[in-house]
Amino acid sequence: MDLIEWFKDRRKNGRLTKEQRQREIADGLWTKCVSCAALHYTKDFQLNWCVCPACGHHERVGAPERISQLVDPDSWVSTDDHLLANDPLGFNDLKSYPERLAQAREKTGLSDAIVTGLATLEGRPIALGVMDFRFMGGSMGSVVGERITRLVERATAERRAAILVCASGGARMQEGVLSLVQMARTSAALQSHRSQRQLFVSVLTNPTTGGVTASFAMLGDIILAEPKATIGFAGRRVIEQTLRQKLPEGFQTSEFLLKHGFVDRIVERTQLRPTLARILRLHGVGQVQAYRPTPQASLAQEQQ
Repeated sequence: MDLIEWFKDRRKNGRLTKEQRQREIADGLWTKCVSCAALHYTKDFQLNWCVCPACGHHERVGAPERISQLVDPDSWVSTDDHLLANDPLGFNDLKSYPERLAQAREKTGLSDAIVTGLATLEGRPIALGVMDFRFMGGSMGSVVGERITRLVERATAERRAAILVCASGGARMQEGVLSLVQMARTSAALQSHRSQRQLFVSVLTNPTTGGVTASFAMLGDIILAEPKATIGFAGRRVIEQTLRQKLPEGFQTSEFLLKHGFVDRIVERTQLRPTLARILRLHGVGQVQAYRPTPQASLAQEQQ
């Protein structure tokens, strides 16, 4: 429902007072697209999985919303929520590391930058990890690496497909070399998973950069990406200064990477669930229970 249609509908139900209009805006009734500035009724925007109907811009979503979009209802079981980061270096900048962690936990309601768990997708068993950029830029510290490693090891042991939804600024500087070690640990777990001929699908969202890109994000048997996502290792300025040459526009976008063979397919968010389900079917991931499609899943299948 666009803005004009919404106002026509409201007029049918009676005029709003000035106080009611102000309250609706203050309560977040409307969402403004950061790309094209179009206004959307927030409930409709969320039903469209936070994708702008006007320009197709994919707004960032948190880990809880992403999980609800992908997994079967009532199938999600979180794992390793008890793992919490400490302060091995006694790191301080403008604030101490424990202060930054506490603020991020209060802001997001999460314990760290990734949520992991076991679930089913259209009845097929998966081990799913979803990174959340709101938590210190989705940075990868020791807890993120440990959760991913344990998740992949469970997926290998239980013969589940592993799916990681990536959104990160890279390794977490507050943990120094302990963050960098996670690149090797997660990569080793995925190699063991692959040696058992088990499937790993990587989903790259905006942004996926730094040490995450240089490790597990680009190790998928199949690598999917959302439209216009920023994907890369170092920033443009650093690369240009190192190479001493000008880089093409959009060289760190999912479209550029698809053209040059680093990404297998760009998938709109509304089509991500049916796309993943199709991949699981084609790779023979076992079905564990009867599946009843949700209204959203049924609509997505009809649109294909």
